[in-house]
Amino acid sequence: MFKQIYVNLPIRDMGRSRAFFEAIGLEFDPRFTNDQGACLVLGNGFGAMLLVESFFQGFTRKPVCNAHEQTEVLLALAVDSREAVNEVVNKAVAAGADTPIEPKDHGFMYQHGFTDLDGHQWEVFWMDESAAPAQM
Repeated sequence: MFKQIYVNLPIRDMGRSRAFFEAIGLEFDPRFTNDQGACLVLGNGFGAMLLVESFFQGFTRKPVCNAHEQTEVLLALAVDSREAVNEVVNKAVAAGADTPIEPKDHGFMYQHGFTDLDGHQWEVFWMDESAAPAQM
């Protein structure tokens, strides 16, 4: 199996994006951060590489998606409680994010999310796996 995952996301303004994610309490790994790319630490062994669009384009022959108009990916992040879900989303909104959907409470799982400054959609959720139904 895999040991790590780093999702690469195109961004328009490095300073603006870094300030946004720092405002919601996240950090960057300085070893893998410069003016073209920044390693957003999401946990032990996983993160997001925020890459300025022109740099991002160098990794693909396809056009870069405008995440304000199309959905390229939904990023789902697990937290420890329902309260933590709301805390992360509230910090993101205070830092300039939008909320694309209303919170959803499935009993065993609670989710809410935000759209960052570049249009990427982040889903934040808490789940009690022991209470999850056998089939969803």
